[in-house]
Amino acid sequence: MSVAIIDYGSGNLRSAAKAFERAISEANLTEKILVTTDPNDIQKADRVVLPGVGAYADCKRGLMAIDGMADVLREHVEVSGKPFFGICVGMQLMASHGLEHGTTDGFNWIKGDVEHIAPSDSNLKIPHMGWNELEVPTKPHPLFAGVDTGMHVYFVHSYHMHAANDCDVLATTNYGGPITAAVGRDNIVGTQFHPEKSQEAGLRIITNFLRWRP
Repeated sequence: MSVAIIDYGSGNLRSAAKAFERAISEANLTEKILVTTDPNDIQKADRVVLPGVGAYADCKRGLMAIDGMADVLREHVEVSGKPFFGICVGMQLMASHGLEHGTTDGFNWIKGDVEHIAPSDSNLKIPHMGWNELEVPTKPHPLFAGVDTGMHVYFVHSYHMHAANDCDVLATTNYGGPITAAVGRDNIVGTQFHPEKSQEAGLRIITNFLRWRP
């Protein structure tokens, strides 16, 4: 079994790979981690992780610049139905559109747009950066097995996904109002926070993804 982490110049790949390797080791799993720019590797992988750091449009351009990558991703998610995990901007790219510096099309796997955070308290700074508490809905999802409301995870972002369907939201956090912290449906999940930087909660979430059989 293999897990492909996509390298398209817009992710903290070393931290992500090390976190997945640690989760595999501590859970006594056998998956192999591959950081790759090759669409053929994505096609062969059992699971795919799409990280992302920076502006939405820049990340989308970087991904599209790899010949064949977008097509292989769509095949992995929409045709093969294999597990997919988007992290930070990688999660945002699952949306219909990103509204950062204009409108940029996403993959439209989760209906909704990625919008600027607008906290009700003007004293709260943007970007939303640092540790914050998760609020996990009562509806269970395998990604959050053993992860309870109140556990802290690490955020760095100025935009968040406004999902059109509440049922696609797996977790939120509060920052002058609710902010989407995780989304998912069918074989796809995504977190706005960085599980690779979120210590205990992040490691549990990564392990849950590796064990997930959608």
